[in-house]
Amino acid sequence: MQRTNRTFFTYQTPRGMITLESDGSALTRVVFGQQVLNGIKKPTELTNQAATELQEYFAGKRFAFSVPLNPEGTPFQKVVWEALLTIPYGETRTYKQIAEQIGHPQSYRAVGGANNKNPLPIFIPCHRVIGTDGSLTGYASGTKIKEGLLLLEQHPHKNE
Repeated sequence: MQRTNRTFFTYQTPRGMITLESDGSALTRVVFGQQVLNGIKKPTELTNQAATELQEYFAGKRFAFSVPLNPEGTPFQKVVWEALLTIPYGETRTYKQIAEQIGHPQSYRAVGGANNKNPLPIFIPCHRVIGTDGSLTGYASGTKIKEGLLLLEQHPHKNE
C-alpha cells in the first residue's frame, strides 16, 4: 500500500494527548500520547474531523463516530474489529461473545489478540470488550484508560 498521502497530528483532549493518523481518505491509527507516526506531521480536514468527534465523545455529546476508518490488519482481525463496531455505546461484550458472534466460539483468545492489535481504539470500541467474569482484562493502552472510557459511557454527562 502506498503511504504518500499519510499524515498525522497530535491533539489535546480531556483525556490527554492523542495522535491521529490518516491515509488521506480515512483514519488509520490512533495512539494515546504524542507520537511520530507514518507520513507528514500536519493537521488535515480528516484528522481535524476525528479530533472534533473525539472532543464531542469525551464531552458526552457523541455516541457514534462518522469519520471513515481504514484499519490495517489480518482478515481475522478485521472481522473482529467489524464485530466490535456493533457493540452499542454504553454496553459491553465478552471476548467469548465476540468469538461466538464471528462464528469462532472457541477463538476467544484470538479475539483478545485482535483487540490488542486494534489500531483505532475508541473509534473501534475494543474498550467495550471485557472478561467473562466482568473484569477489565487487557487493553493495549492500559486498563486505567479502558476503565475511564467505560465509566464515561455509563455516565456521559458527568465528566471533566
